[in-house]
Amino acid sequence: MTRIRFLSGITAALFLLFVWVFFSIILTEGIIPSPVEVVRAFHLTTFYPNFLVSLARVFVSLIIAILAAVPFGLFLGQNPKWDRWIAPVIFLTYPVPKIVFLPILFILLGIGNISKVALIALVVFYQILVTTRDGSRSVKKPFIDALVTLGARPLDIYQHVIVPACLPAILTSLRISIGTSVAILFFVESFATQSGLGNLILDAWGMADYPLMFVGIIGMSLLGISLYEIVEILEKRLCKWANL
Repeated sequence: MTRIRFLSGITAALFLLFVWVFFSIILTEGIIPSPVEVVRAFHLTTFYPNFLVSLARVFVSLIIAILAAVPFGLFLGQNPKWDRWIAPVIFLTYPVPKIVFLPILFILLGIGNISKVALIALVVFYQILVTTRDGSRSVKKPFIDALVTLGARPLDIYQHVIVPACLPAILTSLRISIGTSVAILFFVESFATQSGLGNLILDAWGMADYPLMFVGIIGMSLLGISLYEIVEILEKRLCKWANL
């Protein structure tokens, strides 16, 4: 399975490279530079610091969202009384585009990294919370009752039944959230910042430096792919039983 996945990934990469070269040839205005031009525009001293800043912003945001959303979602799924009061608030605020809160976060938290991390974490929080809550609610009661009859405490039930049962759903929501977080990252890095891949892309675009712009685009793509692959590895290690 790993070999097939690797070969399919190589095939997809070659196909995208072919499409890239094709459009770089037919579009003579230079809007889409060739891969060779992009490689020439790549400078480690420019790319590496911006990549690390963007990685740090996304990574910290995901950690904050996970630590806040997962326990809360597990709790709501197992406590219907609390869920009846809190669920309406969640589902009324969930559809609201969180991007509109960026000016408010700038006012409250300043224009630095804290407000940018807070916005990404806020968006991802809802995605993980809803999935975790639904997964926790779907845990079969007989499994919980079996542990209770053996004298298990509430913490034991969460540790040995609820968390393992919800883990695949949590990781799936995290996988989806990575794409969302990278998209929001580009948005927040286009305001009041002098670092990050989003800022690099917009600066290069403003100067019509399209090769450098594509360096930033590829960097942001690699950022998303890397985080996605980390979640894939975690799922294989933590959810071996799900693949049996």
